[in-house]
Amino acid sequence: MPPKPAIIIDSAKRSVSIDVHDPDFYRAPLSAYAEIHAHCPAFYWSEREQWYFAGYDQVNALLRDRRFGRQILHVATREELGMPAPKPHLKDFDALEEHSLLELEPPTHTRLRTLVNRAFVSRQIEQLRPDIERLSHTIIDGFEQDGEVELLKTYAETIPVTIIARMLGIPVDAAPNLLDWSHRMVRMYVFNRSHETEFDANQASADFADYLKTIIAEKRRKPADDLLTHMITSEKDGERLSEAELVSTAALLLNAGHEATVHQIGNAVRTILQSDHAPGDLFATEATTDLAIEECLRFAAPLHIFQRYALSDIELDEGIALRKGDKIGLLLGAANVDPRKFSDPDRFKPARDEGVNVSFGAGLHFCIGAPLARLELKLSLPILFQRLPGMRLKHPPEVKDSFHFHGLERLDLVW
Repeated sequence: MPPKPAIIIDSAKRSVSIDVHDPDFYRAPLSAYAEIHAHCPAFYWSEREQWYFAGYDQVNALLRDRRFGRQILHVATREELGMPAPKPHLKDFDALEEHSLLELEPPTHTRLRTLVNRAFVSRQIEQLRPDIERLSHTIIDGFEQDGEVELLKTYAETIPVTIIARMLGIPVDAAPNLLDWSHRMVRMYVFNRSHETEFDANQASADFADYLKTIIAEKRRKPADDLLTHMITSEKDGERLSEAELVSTAALLLNAGHEATVHQIGNAVRTILQSDHAPGDLFATEATTDLAIEECLRFAAPLHIFQRYALSDIELDEGIALRKGDKIGLLLGAANVDPRKFSDPDRFKPARDEGVNVSFGAGLHFCIGAPLARLELKLSLPILFQRLPGMRLKHPPEVKDSFHFHGLERLDLVW
Protein backbone atom coordinates (compact mmCIF):
# COMPACT_ATOMS: atom_id res chain seq x y z
CA MET A 1 0.00 0.00 0.00
CA PRO A 2 1.49 3.41 -0.98
CA PRO A 3 2.09 5.84 1.90
CA LYS A 4 -0.58 8.42 2.63
CA PRO A 5 0.35 11.80 1.10
CA ALA A 6 1.22 14.62 3.48
CA ILE A 7 -1.71 16.71 2.22
CA ILE A 8 -5.13 15.65 0.90
CA ILE A 9 -7.48 18.27 -0.50
CA ASP A 10 -11.22 17.94 -1.10
CA SER A 11 -11.82 21.19 -2.98
CA ALA A 12 -15.58 20.60 -3.31
CA LYS A 13 -15.94 20.55 0.48
CA ARG A 14 -13.07 22.99 1.05
CA SER A 15 -11.62 20.41 3.40
CA VAL A 16 -7.91 19.69 3.82
CA SER A 17 -6.06 16.96 5.70
CA ILE A 18 -2.43 17.69 6.56
CA ASP A 19 0.04 15.51 8.41
CA VAL A 20 2.24 18.20 9.98
CA HIS A 21 4.79 15.60 11.07
CA ASP A 22 5.33 14.26 7.57
CA PRO A 23 8.81 15.39 6.46
CA ASP A 24 7.47 16.00 2.95
CA PHE A 25 5.30 18.71 4.48
CA TYR A 26 7.38 20.42 7.17
CA ARG A 27 10.63 20.34 5.19
CA ALA A 28 9.06 22.01 2.15
CA PRO A 29 5.69 23.57 3.02
CA LEU A 30 5.72 25.84 -0.03
CA SER A 31 4.65 22.99 -2.32
CA ALA A 32 1.70 22.23 -0.03
CA TYR A 33 0.81 25.92 0.03
CA ALA A 34 0.81 25.96 -3.78
CA GLU A 35 -1.79 23.18 -3.79
CA ILE A 36 -3.89 25.00 -1.21
CA HIS A 37 -3.77 28.25 -3.21
CA ALA A 38 -4.79 26.38 -6.36
CA HIS A 39 -7.76 24.58 -4.81
CA CYS A 40 -9.08 26.30 -1.67
CA PRO A 41 -7.17 29.14 -0.02
CA ALA A 42 -9.88 29.20 2.66
CA PHE A 43 -10.29 25.68 4.02
CA TYR A 44 -11.43 23.56 6.94
CA TRP A 45 -8.44 21.70 8.36
CA SER A 46 -9.91 18.36 9.34
CA GLU A 47 -7.31 17.42 11.96
CA ARG A 48 -7.47 20.84 13.63
CA GLU A 49 -11.28 21.12 13.31
CA GLN A 50 -11.22 24.80 12.43
CA TRP A 51 -11.02 27.14 9.45
CA TYR A 52 -7.69 28.31 8.07
CA PHE A 53 -6.90 31.05 5.56
CA ALA A 54 -3.94 31.13 3.18
CA GLY A 55 -4.68 33.93 0.68
CA TYR A 56 -2.64 37.11 1.10
CA ASP A 57 -5.54 39.56 0.89
CA GLN A 58 -7.69 37.58 3.31
CA VAL A 59 -4.92 36.95 5.84
CA ASN A 60 -3.94 40.63 5.70
CA ALA A 61 -7.56 41.68 6.20
CA LEU A 62 -8.29 39.20 8.99
CA LEU A 63 -5.18 40.28 10.90
CA ARG A 64 -6.72 43.77 10.99
CA ASP A 65 -10.37 42.71 11.50
CA ARG A 66 -11.50 43.86 14.96
CA ARG A 67 -14.27 41.26 14.97
CA PHE A 68 -11.47 38.83 15.88
CA GLY A 69 -9.15 38.89 18.84
CA ARG A 70 -6.29 37.07 20.50
CA GLN A 71 -8.38 36.44 23.61
CA ILE A 72 -12.03 35.55 24.12
CA LEU A 73 -12.67 35.37 27.87
CA HIS A 74 -13.05 39.16 28.06
CA VAL A 75 -16.35 38.85 26.14
CA ALA A 76 -17.59 35.40 27.21
CA THR A 77 -17.21 32.84 30.00
CA ARG A 78 -15.73 29.38 29.67
CA GLU A 79 -19.15 27.94 30.43
CA GLU A 80 -20.80 29.89 27.60
CA LEU A 81 -18.18 28.69 25.14
CA GLY A 82 -17.89 25.14 26.42
CA MET A 83 -14.18 25.65 27.04
CA PRO A 84 -12.45 23.28 29.46
CA ALA A 85 -11.16 24.57 32.78
CA PRO A 86 -7.51 25.65 32.95
CA LYS A 87 -5.08 22.79 33.53
CA PRO A 88 -3.66 22.99 37.07
CA HIS A 89 -0.24 21.80 35.88
CA LEU A 90 -0.03 24.85 33.56
CA LYS A 91 -0.75 27.54 36.15
CA ASP A 92 2.72 29.15 35.89
CA PHE A 93 2.68 29.13 32.09
CA ASP A 94 -0.86 30.54 32.07
CA ALA A 95 0.16 33.25 34.55
CA LEU A 96 2.81 34.52 32.12
CA GLU A 97 0.37 34.34 29.20
CA GLU A 98 -2.40 36.15 31.10
CA HIS A 99 -0.70 39.54 30.82
CA SER A 100 1.21 38.96 27.58
CA LEU A 101 0.91 41.72 24.99
CA LEU A 102 0.52 39.03 22.35
CA GLU A 103 -2.62 37.68 24.01
CA LEU A 104 -4.38 40.89 25.09
CA GLU A 105 -7.01 43.14 23.54
CA PRO A 106 -7.80 46.84 24.15
CA PRO A 107 -7.93 48.67 26.46
CA THR A 108 -5.37 46.60 28.38
CA HIS A 109 -3.29 45.94 25.26
CA THR A 110 -3.26 49.66 24.41
CA ARG A 111 -2.01 50.65 27.85
CA LEU A 112 0.74 48.03 27.92
CA ARG A 113 1.89 48.60 24.35
CA THR A 114 2.04 52.36 24.80
CA LEU A 115 4.37 51.97 27.79
CA VAL A 116 6.72 49.69 25.85
CA ASN A 117 6.48 50.98 22.28
CA ARG A 118 8.77 53.98 22.67
CA ALA A 119 11.81 51.73 22.98
CA PHE A 120 11.03 49.94 19.70
CA VAL A 121 10.38 52.78 17.28
CA SER A 122 12.85 52.91 14.40
CA ARG A 123 14.74 56.02 15.57
CA GLN A 124 15.46 54.36 18.93
CA ILE A 125 16.40 51.02 17.38
CA GLU A 126 18.79 52.69 14.92
CA GLN A 127 20.95 53.71 17.88
CA LEU A 128 21.73 50.01 18.40
CA ARG A 129 23.50 49.75 15.03
CA PRO A 130 27.07 50.08 16.42
CA ASP A 131 26.37 47.47 19.13
CA ILE A 132 24.96 44.95 16.64
CA GLU A 133 27.83 45.49 14.20
CA ARG A 134 30.45 45.15 16.94
CA LEU A 135 28.81 42.02 18.39
CA SER A 136 28.56 40.39 14.94
CA HIS A 137 32.27 40.94 14.26
CA THR A 138 33.29 39.80 17.75
CA ILE A 139 31.43 36.50 17.41
CA ILE A 140 32.94 35.83 13.97
CA ASP A 141 36.38 36.64 15.35
CA GLY A 142 35.88 33.72 17.72
CA PHE A 143 35.31 31.07 15.05
CA GLU A 144 36.72 32.46 11.78
CA GLN A 145 40.00 30.53 12.08
CA ASP A 146 38.20 27.21 12.73
CA GLY A 147 37.07 26.85 9.13
CA GLU A 148 33.65 25.63 10.24
CA VAL A 149 30.84 26.50 12.63
CA GLU A 150 27.37 25.47 13.73
CA LEU A 151 25.80 28.85 13.03
CA LEU A 152 22.53 28.74 14.99
CA LYS A 153 23.89 28.44 18.52
CA THR A 154 27.13 30.30 17.83
CA TYR A 155 25.85 33.32 15.88
CA ALA A 156 22.11 33.33 15.16
CA GLU A 157 21.11 32.85 18.82
CA THR A 158 23.81 34.98 20.39
CA ILE A 159 23.11 38.23 18.56
CA PRO A 160 19.38 38.71 19.24
CA VAL A 161 19.38 37.37 22.82
CA THR A 162 22.36 39.58 23.73
CA ILE A 163 20.81 42.70 22.22
CA ILE A 164 17.35 42.26 23.80
CA ALA A 165 18.93 41.45 27.19
CA ARG A 166 21.01 44.62 27.02
CA MET A 167 17.95 46.66 26.03
CA LEU A 168 15.98 45.35 29.00
CA GLY A 169 18.91 45.69 31.38
CA ILE A 170 19.22 41.98 32.12
CA PRO A 171 22.72 40.51 32.63
CA VAL A 172 23.98 39.05 29.36
CA ASP A 173 25.56 36.14 31.23
CA ALA A 174 21.99 34.94 31.90
CA ALA A 175 21.59 34.24 28.15
CA PRO A 176 21.95 30.43 28.42
CA ASN A 177 19.11 30.28 30.93
CA LEU A 178 16.99 32.74 28.94
CA LEU A 179 17.40 30.60 25.82
CA ASP A 180 16.64 27.38 27.69
CA TRP A 181 13.46 28.77 29.26
CA SER A 182 12.33 30.25 25.95
CA HIS A 183 12.91 27.07 23.93
CA ARG A 184 10.96 24.99 26.46
CA MET A 185 8.07 27.47 26.57
CA VAL A 186 7.60 27.79 22.79
CA ARG A 187 7.13 24.02 22.53
CA MET A 188 3.66 24.73 23.89
CA TYR A 189 2.70 26.07 20.46
CA VAL A 190 3.33 22.87 18.50
CA PHE A 191 0.41 20.68 17.45
CA ASN A 192 -0.39 17.63 19.59
CA ARG A 193 2.02 18.55 22.36
CA SER A 194 2.66 15.92 25.01
CA HIS A 195 1.84 16.00 28.71
CA GLU A 196 5.59 16.01 29.40
CA THR A 197 6.02 19.08 27.19
CA GLU A 198 3.34 20.89 29.18
CA PHE A 199 4.94 20.06 32.55
CA ASP A 200 8.35 21.13 31.27
CA ALA A 201 7.03 24.41 29.80
CA ASN A 202 5.30 25.17 33.08
CA GLN A 203 8.50 24.62 35.06
CA ALA A 204 10.42 26.81 32.63
CA SER A 205 7.76 29.52 33.06
CA ALA A 206 8.01 29.32 36.85
CA ASP A 207 11.81 29.56 36.78
CA PHE A 208 11.71 32.41 34.25
CA ALA A 209 9.17 34.37 36.31
CA ASP A 210 11.16 33.90 39.54
CA TYR A 211 14.31 35.17 37.83
CA LEU A 212 12.53 38.21 36.39
CA LYS A 213 11.00 39.08 39.77
CA THR A 214 14.50 39.16 41.23
CA ILE A 215 15.74 41.46 38.45
CA ILE A 216 12.70 43.73 38.78
CA ALA A 217 13.29 44.04 42.54
CA GLU A 218 16.90 45.07 41.84
CA LYS A 219 15.75 47.68 39.31
CA ARG A 220 13.35 49.14 41.86
CA ARG A 221 16.25 49.53 44.33
CA LYS A 222 18.75 50.74 41.73
CA PRO A 223 17.05 52.22 38.62
CA ALA A 224 19.12 52.25 35.43
CA ASP A 225 18.92 53.58 31.89
CA ASP A 226 17.21 50.52 30.39
CA LEU A 227 13.83 49.34 29.14
CA LEU A 228 12.92 47.40 32.28
CA THR A 229 13.46 50.47 34.48
CA HIS A 230 11.39 52.49 31.99
CA MET A 231 8.58 49.94 32.24
CA ILE A 232 8.72 50.04 36.05
CA THR A 233 8.64 53.83 36.34
CA SER A 234 6.45 54.92 33.41
CA GLU A 235 2.81 55.81 33.82
CA LYS A 236 -0.20 56.06 31.53
CA ASP A 237 -3.31 57.84 32.83
CA GLY A 238 -1.88 57.63 36.33
CA GLU A 239 -1.37 53.84 36.16
CA ARG A 240 1.81 51.82 36.23
CA LEU A 241 2.40 48.22 35.21
CA SER A 242 1.62 45.71 37.93
CA GLU A 243 4.22 43.16 39.01
CA ALA A 244 2.46 40.45 36.97
CA GLU A 245 2.32 42.73 33.91
CA LEU A 246 6.02 43.58 34.24
CA VAL A 247 7.00 39.91 34.46
CA SER A 248 4.80 38.88 31.51
CA THR A 249 5.93 41.76 29.32
CA ALA A 250 9.62 41.21 30.06
CA ALA A 251 9.26 37.48 29.34
CA LEU A 252 7.47 38.17 26.05
CA LEU A 253 10.07 40.70 24.92
CA LEU A 254 12.91 38.33 25.74
CA ASN A 255 11.24 35.37 24.02
CA ALA A 256 9.88 37.20 20.99
CA GLY A 257 13.00 39.37 20.85
CA HIS A 258 15.16 36.46 19.80
CA GLU A 259 13.14 33.32 18.96
CA ALA A 260 11.89 34.34 15.51
CA THR A 261 15.09 36.20 14.62
CA VAL A 262 17.20 33.10 15.33
CA HIS A 263 15.10 31.09 12.87
CA GLN A 264 15.12 33.92 10.33
CA ILE A 265 18.91 34.26 10.35
CA GLY A 266 19.24 30.50 9.85
CA ASN A 267 16.54 30.38 7.18
CA ALA A 268 18.07 33.34 5.34
CA VAL A 269 21.62 31.92 5.31
CA ARG A 270 20.36 28.56 4.07
CA THR A 271 18.20 30.25 1.39
CA ILE A 272 21.04 32.42 0.10
CA LEU A 273 23.58 29.58 0.03
CA GLN A 274 21.15 27.31 -1.82
CA SER A 275 20.32 29.99 -4.37
CA ASP A 276 22.28 30.98 -7.46
CA HIS A 277 22.63 34.57 -6.25
CA ALA A 278 25.99 36.00 -5.18
CA PRO A 279 25.80 37.39 -1.62
CA GLY A 280 28.00 40.30 -2.71
CA ASP A 281 25.26 41.38 -5.14
CA LEU A 282 22.49 40.98 -2.56
CA PHE A 283 24.26 43.21 -0.04
CA ALA A 284 26.01 45.60 -2.42
CA THR A 285 24.04 48.69 -1.30
CA GLU A 286 21.57 49.62 1.39
CA ALA A 287 18.75 49.42 -1.15
CA THR A 288 19.64 45.92 -2.39
CA THR A 289 20.14 44.80 1.22
CA ASP A 290 16.68 46.04 2.21
CA LEU A 291 15.05 44.17 -0.68
CA ALA A 292 17.04 40.99 -0.03
CA ILE A 293 16.08 40.95 3.66
CA GLU A 294 12.39 41.44 2.85
CA GLU A 295 12.57 38.62 0.31
CA CYS A 296 14.16 36.33 2.91
CA LEU A 297 11.32 37.21 5.28
CA ARG A 298 8.75 36.47 2.59
CA PHE A 299 10.28 33.31 1.16
CA ALA A 300 11.43 31.66 4.41
CA ALA A 301 9.29 33.13 7.18
CA PRO A 302 10.06 31.92 10.71
CA LEU A 303 6.43 31.99 11.94
CA HIS A 304 3.76 30.29 9.84
CA ILE A 305 0.56 30.44 11.92
CA PHE A 306 -1.22 33.17 13.86
CA GLN A 307 -4.52 32.26 15.51
CA ARG A 308 -7.47 34.44 16.51
CA TYR A 309 -10.90 34.06 18.12
CA ALA A 310 -14.22 35.18 16.64
CA LEU A 311 -15.54 37.69 19.19
CA SER A 312 -19.14 37.23 17.98
CA ASP A 313 -21.09 35.14 15.48
CA ILE A 314 -19.63 36.07 12.08
CA GLU A 315 -20.46 35.22 8.47
CA LEU A 316 -17.46 35.66 6.18
CA ASP A 317 -17.80 36.38 2.46
CA GLU A 318 -17.09 32.82 1.38
CA GLY A 319 -20.14 31.51 3.23
CA ILE A 320 -18.04 30.49 6.21
CA ALA A 321 -20.15 30.71 9.37
CA LEU A 322 -18.26 31.19 12.63
CA ARG A 323 -19.68 31.06 16.13
CA LYS A 324 -18.54 33.29 18.95
CA GLY A 325 -15.42 31.68 20.42
CA ASP A 326 -14.43 29.77 17.26
CA LYS A 327 -10.73 29.89 16.48
CA ILE A 328 -9.35 30.62 13.02
CA GLY A 329 -5.83 30.08 11.74
CA LEU A 330 -4.04 32.61 9.55
CA LEU A 331 -1.24 31.01 7.53
CA LEU A 332 1.37 33.76 7.33
CA GLY A 333 3.83 31.55 5.48
CA ALA A 334 1.21 30.65 2.89
CA ALA A 335 0.03 34.25 2.43
CA ASN A 336 3.63 35.18 1.62
CA VAL A 337 3.61 32.82 -1.37
CA ASP A 338 0.16 33.62 -2.76
CA PRO A 339 0.50 33.71 -6.58
CA ARG A 340 -2.26 36.33 -6.69
CA LYS A 341 0.06 38.69 -4.84
CA PHE A 342 3.61 37.61 -5.78
CA SER A 343 4.94 36.51 -9.16
CA ASP A 344 6.75 33.14 -9.16
CA PRO A 345 6.10 32.97 -5.41
CA ASP A 346 8.08 29.78 -4.84
CA ARG A 347 11.26 31.38 -6.23
CA PHE A 348 13.72 33.37 -4.15
CA LYS A 349 14.09 36.67 -6.01
CA PRO A 350 16.14 39.06 -3.86
CA ALA A 351 15.36 42.08 -6.05
CA ARG A 352 11.60 41.50 -5.72
CA ASP A 353 9.61 44.63 -4.87
CA GLU A 354 5.98 43.56 -5.04
CA GLY A 355 4.56 44.60 -1.69
CA VAL A 356 4.87 43.94 2.01
CA ASN A 357 5.08 40.41 3.42
CA VAL A 358 3.00 39.46 6.48
CA SER A 359 5.78 37.73 8.40
CA PHE A 360 5.46 40.30 11.21
CA GLY A 361 1.67 40.22 11.16
CA ALA A 362 -0.50 43.30 10.70
CA GLY A 363 -2.95 45.45 12.58
CA LEU A 364 -3.21 45.67 16.36
CA HIS A 365 -0.74 42.85 16.99
CA PHE A 366 1.85 43.80 14.39
CA CYS A 367 5.17 42.67 15.86
CA ILE A 368 6.46 45.39 18.16
CA GLY A 369 10.01 44.16 17.59
CA ALA A 370 9.92 44.32 13.78
CA PRO A 371 12.29 47.34 13.53
CA LEU A 372 14.81 45.56 15.79
CA ALA A 373 14.57 42.26 13.91
CA ARG A 374 15.00 44.00 10.55
CA LEU A 375 18.07 45.90 11.76
CA GLU A 376 19.64 42.73 13.20
CA LEU A 377 19.12 40.97 9.87
CA LYS A 378 20.36 43.92 7.79
CA LEU A 379 23.60 44.01 9.77
CA SER A 380 24.36 40.43 10.82
CA LEU A 381 23.80 38.81 7.40
CA PRO A 382 25.99 41.14 5.26
CA ILE A 383 28.76 41.05 7.88
CA LEU A 384 28.67 37.24 7.96
CA PHE A 385 28.90 36.88 4.19
CA GLN A 386 31.55 39.61 3.88
CA ARG A 387 33.75 38.06 6.55
CA LEU A 388 33.37 34.50 5.23
CA PRO A 389 33.09 34.83 1.43
CA GLY A 390 33.81 31.12 0.82
CA MET A 391 31.11 29.95 3.20
CA ARG A 392 29.04 26.92 2.14
CA LEU A 393 26.78 24.29 3.67
CA LYS A 394 28.70 21.41 5.21
CA HIS A 395 25.71 19.13 4.58
CA PRO A 396 21.98 19.64 3.93
CA PRO A 397 20.50 21.27 7.06
CA GLU A 398 17.76 19.44 8.93
CA VAL A 399 14.46 21.31 9.27
CA LYS A 400 12.70 21.35 12.65
CA ASP A 401 9.73 18.99 13.02
CA SER A 402 7.54 21.98 13.78
CA PHE A 403 4.96 23.89 11.81
CA HIS A 404 4.24 27.01 13.88
CA PHE A 405 7.93 27.96 13.92
CA HIS A 406 9.65 27.11 10.67
CA GLY A 407 13.38 26.83 11.22
CA LEU A 408 16.41 24.58 11.32
CA GLU A 409 17.66 22.16 13.95
CA ARG A 410 21.24 23.20 13.19
CA LEU A 411 23.19 24.86 10.39
CA ASP A 412 26.73 23.56 9.86
CA LEU A 413 28.91 25.71 7.61
CA VAL A 414 32.45 25.41 6.28
CA TRP A 415 34.76 27.76 4.38
